[in-house]
Amino acid sequence: MISSATLTLSNIPHKPSPSAASSLPHPETKSTPASPTPSEPSSPQARRIKSSPQLSRWSRARAIRSGRKLSRSVPRPTGEMDYSDSAFQLVVDRNSSNGSDLGTLSPSSDSGIDGEHVKVVTAGGKSIYMVSDGTGWTVEHAINAALGQFEHCLVDRVCPVNTHLFSGIDDVERLMEIIAQAAKEGAMLVYTLADPSIAESARQGCRLWGVTSLDILGPITEAVASHLGVSPSGIPRWAPGRNSSLGEEYFQRIEAIEFTIKQDDGALPQNLHKADIVLAGVSRTGKTPLSIYLAQKGYKVANVPLVMNVESPRSLFEIDQEKVFALTINPVVLQTIRRARAKSLGFTDDIRSNYCEMDYVKVELECASKIFQQNPVWPVIDVTGKAIEETAAIILRLYHDRKNKCSMPRFPSSTKYENFVLKYE
Repeated sequence: MISSATLTLSNIPHKPSPSAASSLPHPETKSTPASPTPSEPSSPQARRIKSSPQLSRWSRARAIRSGRKLSRSVPRPTGEMDYSDSAFQLVVDRNSSNGSDLGTLSPSSDSGIDGEHVKVVTAGGKSIYMVSDGTGWTVEHAINAALGQFEHCLVDRVCPVNTHLFSGIDDVERLMEIIAQAAKEGAMLVYTLADPSIAESARQGCRLWGVTSLDILGPITEAVASHLGVSPSGIPRWAPGRNSSLGEEYFQRIEAIEFTIKQDDGALPQNLHKADIVLAGVSRTGKTPLSIYLAQKGYKVANVPLVMNVESPRSLFEIDQEKVFALTINPVVLQTIRRARAKSLGFTDDIRSNYCEMDYVKVELECASKIFQQNPVWPVIDVTGKAIEETAAIILRLYHDRKNKCSMPRFPSSTKYENFVLKYE
């Protein structure tokens, strides 16, 4: 395993000066190094960082999927030193005078993949590298949220984007390897690194290699620290020095998931009183995936199907009615979903006619609507065109409002709010 090295201002490689750059052999010019004479003492050899085979395999696979040739070079803007050229490799000199690791860019004679070093490859579209010292959940969701603002060009493949997540990056050498690969591909690097020294190394490394970068976690952590007046620990969430993540909250989530699975599709109605949230709706309104999503957030969820000509469990109307949420959907969308479901299950024509025909779907939705009207405490949520996350957000907002757990401050009256708005318009 590669040992960890600290990258500071004194040992991060700087861009070579014009004189130094001119002394380096041009990528297209082959130079034969002079062999040392027997009387000359052999100087310590710099150890070259070997790139991860996983990086090489991933780069080759992306290039193949994009239809590009592996040997095709990455176009770079002219007028500046190209640190991503395959003729230069990152080496670490462990015999520097100050005893620290000195990273330098040295010419390399091999410009292809030799099984050890990363090759310059081009994939279809731009690349975004996501680096995290933990699981990468935060940086991945942040990038996905940002990419949601570019669906107008991503869907049409006008500006395709390739993303790749590097999780568990907890030492500088592995980080520098990824930055070097990002420089080769012209990728953007986005990172969430809790350790301030590693985050600073990422920032300076990207600056020196000309890689566009963004620190997601750092500015938020600094703002919270300033607001609280407390310094952050700088320890990654999953680091050995942190308290075990398998705490009470974790086991509560596991218990909620187990409960939700057992209560799926109206099973064990006698346990509905134990649920935090109860979902009611006709078949194929997304009750099961919504229940599992909420369970992963630590809520015990039960779902009860409302079937025409089938009596609903009595316990549904005996429990606390403020925990029941009704789901409805547009009949045309519901018919489309049911047809696809019936086809995948291989239903016969008789069953399919009762399950998928528009007349039956409308009548079933009307029967469910009557039950909802008889129970006005139940909020009715239309899930048509909504993602599970959207529906879950609505349910949780109503749930916490009812439980008086909403932490958002409320204005005492609408008049004060209107005066506030008018004052600043």
